[in-house]
Formats: sequence, C-alpha cells, structure tokens
Amino acid sequence: MNKFSIAIHGGAGTLVKGMMTPEKEAAYKSALEQSVNAGYEILSNGGSAIDAVETAVSYLEDSPLFNAGKGSVFTAEGTHEMDASIMDGSNKEAGAVGLISGIKNPIQLARKVKDNSDHVFLGGEGALKFAKAQGVSTLDDDYFFDQLRYDQWQEIKDTDSFQLDHSKSKDHKFGTVGAVARDAHGNIAAATSTGGMTNKRFGRIGDSPMIGAGNYANNTTCAVSCTGSGEFFIRGVVAYEVSALMEFKGLSLSEAANEVINKRILEIGGDGGLIAVDGEGNIAMPFNTEGMYRAQRISGQEPSIAIYK
Repeated sequence: MNKFSIAIHGGAGTLVKGMMTPEKEAAYKSALEQSVNAGYEILSNGGSAIDAVETAVSYLEDSPLFNAGKGSVFTAEGTHEMDASIMDGSNKEAGAVGLISGIKNPIQLARKVKDNSDHVFLGGEGALKFAKAQGVSTLDDDYFFDQLRYDQWQEIKDTDSFQLDHSKSKDHKFGTVGAVARDAHGNIAAATSTGGMTNKRFGRIGDSPMIGAGNYANNTTCAVSCTGSGEFFIRGVVAYEVSALMEFKGLSLSEAANEVINKRILEIGGDGGLIAVDGEGNIAMPFNTEGMYRAQRISGQEPSIAIYK
C-alpha cells in the first residue's frame, strides 16, 4: 500500500517544561494520541485524507484541554466565538466558518460548507442559519463552560486587554487545533479550528478559518495547518507561503516550512508554528516558540507525540 501519514497540533507557545504538572502533561499527550490514532485508523482502512483530518480535529474539539470546540475561550461579552476551516488538496475545494456559537464541532460545519454549499466562507448568524438548514443542532452555553477558561477571562474582563489562550506573561499558548494528512490514494488535506482570543472584541477573526493564511491544501505541494499570532499569520499568508515556496522555488517541504516559521514570520514580528504534509507523505512541524502540542503517525509506525522542543 502507498505511504499514508497524519500530523496534528493543539497549539504552540510558551510551554515551559516544568511548569506543567505530570498529570496535566499526561492528559494532553493522551488527548493528542487519541486524535492522531482516530485519523490514522481512517487512513489505514483506505479512507480519505479529508475524512481523516476532520475526524482528528473533531476529537480535539471535544476535549476541554484545547482552545477549540468545548474548550473555547470567553469573549469580552462572555460568549464563545469559534472559527474553523477545511481544505481538500485533490480539488482545492474548501469550507470555512467564522464567529459561530453553540456548535459542538465547528470543523464539521466547515466540511458541510465545502460539501453542501456553493460558498467557501460563512460567518456569524448566516453560518448558524446554514447549520440549522443542514440539521446541525446547537448546544447550550453550559457545554462550553470551563472553569479555567472562565478564570482566565475574569482576570482581564472589562479591560482592553486580550489573551491568546493560556496567556500569562510567562505562559501563553496560541489556542488552535489542526490536522494534515496524506492518504493511500495520494491525496492530502488540512483542517484547522479555534476558539480565538480570551476577551476578544469587535468580532475579531484570526487566521484559522482563512484559506491561505491558517489553512491550505494542494496535492501538487502540501497541506498546512497553522497555530500562532493570527494577525501576523494573516499578513504573512503563511499556509500558502509554504506551498508557494515549494511550487515556485522548488524547496522541499521541510525547507519551505522552516523558511516561513523560522525566518519570514519572525521578520514581521509574529511567532507560532505549523504542521504540514507533502504529496509523498513527508511531515514537517516547525515552531519558533518554546513548545507546540503535536503528534504524528506514518503508515506502519507507532504514533510520535511531543510538547517541547
């Protein structure tokens, strides 16, 4: 059988070794392992890359440990506004949603936008009307309540400050989850989902649901899912930049991903990381922060799970 592979991330940032309890670290690693194995199982049964990334990200959205789905952070109004996108590298079809509330798995709604509408990106009330038309039920706010997230919000509520997920001056993490995969048929796909910033205002949207910025897939080059300081990743068109360096400069996946994360995004003041897979099933997972929750699994191998450099 042809090589297949999958990689996932649960956010990058200042994840200082020793600041996390062994129990918390074990919980993160367990969640990452479950997610990557769920996607891998689809691939090992001959399933598609697009199904694998949707499934892997859904697992992460269901965990309160990550800032997406159930674990989404609080906005300035005390609500949850989630964003997600998915892209199929075989035909460059994509779907995305932004500023949605009450949806258990935003990545699944993004998939429905791709499959069942003539559009790519739906936002806010319109996206929720589309969800209802698609038979997607909404959940009460109670489902998304997490004490840690609430306490984070209380610290900066009623100020002009906002935080990237677990932010403390010495401990912040860019809260995004994502997956990339190559299936046995040679097709690749990417999916990304996030709960945004704590105390965010004005309907702020980051790079996660933006095709080309936080998520991109093209069979001839690579599939990419990003996690980082969203405004900079939008300005750097980071996900597409990796693909462009491969297509137009002939760089390998590893060379292109490292060029973008360890040079280009730093030059404009951004930080974070990304996961990427190319048409051969090679994986790259560079990040310029102290850590990135990540896992990968290649056909015939056991999963590899890591947090720190």
